[in-house]
Amino acid sequence: MPDDLRIGGFTRLTTIDYPGELAAVVFCQGCPWRCRYCQNGHLLPVRGAKSLSWEEILGFLRRRRGLLDAVVFSGGEPTLQRGLPAALRQVRRLGFKIGLHTAGPWPERLVPLLPHLDWVGMDIKTTPADYPRITGVPGSGERAWRSARLLRESGVACQFRVTVHPGLTSESLLQELEEQLRGIGVDGVTRQECVREHCLDENLR
Repeated sequence: MPDDLRIGGFTRLTTIDYPGELAAVVFCQGCPWRCRYCQNGHLLPVRGAKSLSWEEILGFLRRRRGLLDAVVFSGGEPTLQRGLPAALRQVRRLGFKIGLHTAGPWPERLVPLLPHLDWVGMDIKTTPADYPRITGVPGSGERAWRSARLLRESGVACQFRVTVHPGLTSESLLQELEEQLRGIGVDGVTRQECVREHCLDENLR
């Protein structure tokens, strides 16, 4: 069993978290950023206690072989988890495709995961210099965009998406973001509307 895999939730069936596939989603605890519009604030701290065990999830996945197509690791920020590489290997042995949702805070952790992934959904917050306004963390933009470049160069199927909040993301900023993404070879970015009632920053609700 993977060590230090802190699980905050589990979705047994979804059609929207891995494009074109029926998937289960493992939600991991912990994230180094505090994005103001975050909708999963309950997953940001690593609480230690698990909502369910990894063995329970594996048991469920064994029973769903041939019924589910993929397993997605989301969060929080799943690359924070030391146990993630071992979990990916176990899921692969069960025959599932593997997806990852990440914001790319640790490019050095993302790189060794890429050979084990079939698809990555990467959240791009804003232009590199503007990241601290969203995440609250200096230098976060440089690390995220390095991850974006590494992902784009890896050849792994991926989707880049940006969360749109009217109080944080103007149309001119979005156009600048899309232009900078084209500069690293990303053809397009998916805009996803923020569900404002769950924003971490109460002033944005």
